[in-house]
Amino acid sequence: MLPVDASAVEERAVPTAASGVALGLLASMRPRQWIKNAFLLAPLVFSRRGDALGSVERALAALGLFCLLAGSVYLFNDLVDRERDQLHPVKRLRPIASGLLPVRVAGAAAALFAAGSLALSFVLSPSFGGVALAYLALQIAYTFWVKHWVLLDVFAIAAGFVLRVVAGALVIAVPISNWLYLCTLLLALFLALGKRRAELSEASEGHRPSLALYSVPLLDQLIGIVSACTILAYALYTLAPETTQKFGSDRLKFTVPCVMFGLFRYLFLVHRRGRGGAPERVLLSDAPLLACVGIFSALVLWAIY
Repeated sequence: MLPVDASAVEERAVPTAASGVALGLLASMRPRQWIKNAFLLAPLVFSRRGDALGSVERALAALGLFCLLAGSVYLFNDLVDRERDQLHPVKRLRPIASGLLPVRVAGAAAALFAAGSLALSFVLSPSFGGVALAYLALQIAYTFWVKHWVLLDVFAIAAGFVLRVVAGALVIAVPISNWLYLCTLLLALFLALGKRRAELSEASEGHRPSLALYSVPLLDQLIGIVSACTILAYALYTLAPETTQKFGSDRLKFTVPCVMFGLFRYLFLVHRRGRGGAPERVLLSDAPLLACVGIFSALVLWAIY
């Protein structure tokens, strides 16, 4: 029997058959990675609709539906990749790859969750449902083809984050800021490249051959370019005339050091601590990074509201 690590349940088998299947299903849906769907709330905050109860309710409903949809995608991805995952030193412990979660159960759950979340998304808002459907199509294309294409794979990951932001804007019927689009794209590329760097350093023979086409120096150069662009784009956004006019002051500029520290801290963890393969784990487990996010959020609310 494989050891149980409660802090990384999606990578571990669990002991009993009955509870194991249920927990394996939940673990395969990666609840910890649902934090990525918080990008969906960005339009709510930066459109100054965070104090409108109706908008908050719709945004939270959309967030829940995207989490369910993302969970179905993770199940589907693990089904398709189960043979490759068995060659990976960590991913081989995932419930489907380890045999804990039966393939038929995982497949049925993935189909049910995907269909249910899409149906409810269209009920909530047809335009939101359209974006959710586009997100699902992108993830299926990524699972089968795109993740095997060098560079295009990281842009596909970034596109998933952009779609989240678009969905968040459409569900509360606010225009999508060009600055928000640009900053989201750049930050997502930064995270995707950091993930590829970590995967490259821990990849085992036979697991995703396309990783061999990358190199650590190439990824370090790309990460340096994107991180600089991210900081510059966000700094320009905080000082742009339309931003100061919209929020009535230039106080948003005080959040720039938080963005810089957050990116620098993440790079430190990638380079000196060998982390970055799972950005959501880094965010939830590193105290300085958590503090930075907390201070940034407080400053944003102070500057905007």
